[in-house]
Amino acid sequence: MSKASTATKRLLLGRPFRSDTLGHTLLPKRIALPVFASDAMSSVAYAPQEIFLVLSVAGLSAYTYTPWIGLAVALVMVVVVASYRQNVHAYPSGGGDYEVATTNLGPTAGLTVGSALLVDYVLTVAVSIASAAENIGSAVPFVQTHKVLFCVFAIVLLTSINLRGLRESGTAFAIPTYAFIVGMVAMLVWGFLRVYVFGDDIHSETAGYEIKAEQDHLIGIAFVFLIARAFSSGCAALTGVEAISNGVPAFQKPKSRNAATTLLLLGSISIVLLMGIILLAKEIGVKYVSNPAKDLIGAPEGYEQKSLIAQIAHAVFGGFTPGFYFVTVVTALILVLAANTAFNGFPVLGSVLAQDRYLPRQLHTRGDRLAFSNGILFLAAAAIAFIVAFGAEVTALIQLYIVGVFVSFTLSQIGMVKHWTRHLKTERDPSARARMVRSRIINTIGLLMTGSVLIIVLITKFLAGAWIAIVAMVAIFGLMKLIHRHYASVQAELDNSDYEAVLPSRTHSIVLVSTLHLPSRRALAFARATRPDKLEAVTVNVDDRDTRKLVAQWEDSDITVPLKVIASPYREVTRPVIDYVRRLRRESPRDVVTVFIPEYVVGHWWEQILHNQSALRLKGRLLFEPGVMVTSVPWQLSSSDRRKRDRTYIAPGDTRRGVGTLPGERNDPQ
Repeated sequence: MSKASTATKRLLLGRPFRSDTLGHTLLPKRIALPVFASDAMSSVAYAPQEIFLVLSVAGLSAYTYTPWIGLAVALVMVVVVASYRQNVHAYPSGGGDYEVATTNLGPTAGLTVGSALLVDYVLTVAVSIASAAENIGSAVPFVQTHKVLFCVFAIVLLTSINLRGLRESGTAFAIPTYAFIVGMVAMLVWGFLRVYVFGDDIHSETAGYEIKAEQDHLIGIAFVFLIARAFSSGCAALTGVEAISNGVPAFQKPKSRNAATTLLLLGSISIVLLMGIILLAKEIGVKYVSNPAKDLIGAPEGYEQKSLIAQIAHAVFGGFTPGFYFVTVVTALILVLAANTAFNGFPVLGSVLAQDRYLPRQLHTRGDRLAFSNGILFLAAAAIAFIVAFGAEVTALIQLYIVGVFVSFTLSQIGMVKHWTRHLKTERDPSARARMVRSRIINTIGLLMTGSVLIIVLITKFLAGAWIAIVAMVAIFGLMKLIHRHYASVQAELDNSDYEAVLPSRTHSIVLVSTLHLPSRRALAFARATRPDKLEAVTVNVDDRDTRKLVAQWEDSDITVPLKVIASPYREVTRPVIDYVRRLRRESPRDVVTVFIPEYVVGHWWEQILHNQSALRLKGRLLFEPGVMVTSVPWQLSSSDRRKRDRTYIAPGDTRRGVGTLPGERNDPQ
């Protein structure tokens, strides 16, 4: 990299971390909570809104069911949190649901969970960022009209922050996350005090409007279906719970206990905020519809509907404008930062899958800052694709959401039930058996609950867009199978113990020349140094005059290596050389043919376009020829001198130890 590129990279990402400093990047609970729990806590900003939105189809009377739907969602969250506390103790290695399913149900179930979670992490980023744009748009009209642009910028910003490393991103996100908790609690407490203690008559800005019901005649099964759909949308509040089980290795020791404590805090805060928002919204008459211009009776012309949180904050704080803006800003921030849960969970899961050879090995490699950089970049690209494809519309994106997470929830709980059953067969200690029986009961309840929710989600959301998420899961599942098959076949081929090394009978070296200049002479010298059995220079006749000139120069020089001219009636270079090398291999199959290719080393990227193109094409073809070795002989042009002058970063103490100093080079402090 050039100095400018290196400086830019260091400015954005910071100095690289040594591998042995990985332990210093582990997270205490106070930092782990905002890192891993921001998704689950922030979902209370859009899950209640989606419940109100779905029920508005049946008219204002359907809002009566919002507290009961909220209680049902809270009950599912209690069960899921309790179940995952068992998971983090039983499987603390960081594989999470994938490891649980793979170990207890087999590789196919594990891959199903892996593909579901990968899709869900991508949608977590897309939904969270789109919801943040909607909330900010309630206070800033420019964002409302440029949502896609805002979302893309936010994802790029999050990506750059996460590339700096886990602990650093966690520290950056801690203050906004805790500010969101404080702001929401303050809004709910003050709102309930005004309503129930001070007796204030507060109403939201939509309280005086009526809802034009699209299907107010719903009865029987149709109405039950609507309630089920509202419940499935509200279950978006559970997304992010699984991220802690995937991120246990990022916690400080004792890892399992700290992860379980963080999980309990996550569940408690999310349930309080979820129920508080639903109850207060119903109390002050909040209404939220899909098309305010058509569905809100009494709304003024051109009315811009605020988000549910913004309506509550505006009503609760009344004339206190700073309170309204504080809640709006921290809500938008937590929704942006909620995507950070996926930026921590996706790369870790991708690393585990890559280690098991289901994804490219590059996803298992840590970057300069000890973060899984390739996974972070892949997640950002996929989330931006969804944002652009769906126009950053939360209502459209959320239909694809939560399918994957409940697939992983259900398979994980089946795996945990099987895990405890297997261990109970061998465990003899009564106290240990009692703990295992209790854990199995918790996971069994979790299985029944999450399985039921999964069925409801599939029934109510499949045609609304969930099928897209399912198709994506199937595609990723098939792709991971193909990648694993490739890695397995390569390993079987390379690990063949029957291989017997047979030395070649002779070596036949060829030096490719087009002009008799210094790079050609160096290539000839290097070829001689290898002491081949036969050495010859080869040129391709693409221009008669240039070829005759080269032959004349060759005969007048002191070079003793014979020059062979290959005819090329169609002025090709690559094909005649390939045919000639193949002919040599047919004549002497046990010989090794070594092709020496002179190449220019340049200092600017645009110079690479002007040179070495024929050499690159030729090398690409020769690599596929059996029994042929290709050697590049570099010649550094003067433009490459600036690269030689680039000084490598010398760490403190390296000079004293002799590290980073070339022989004869002096590290001048000036």
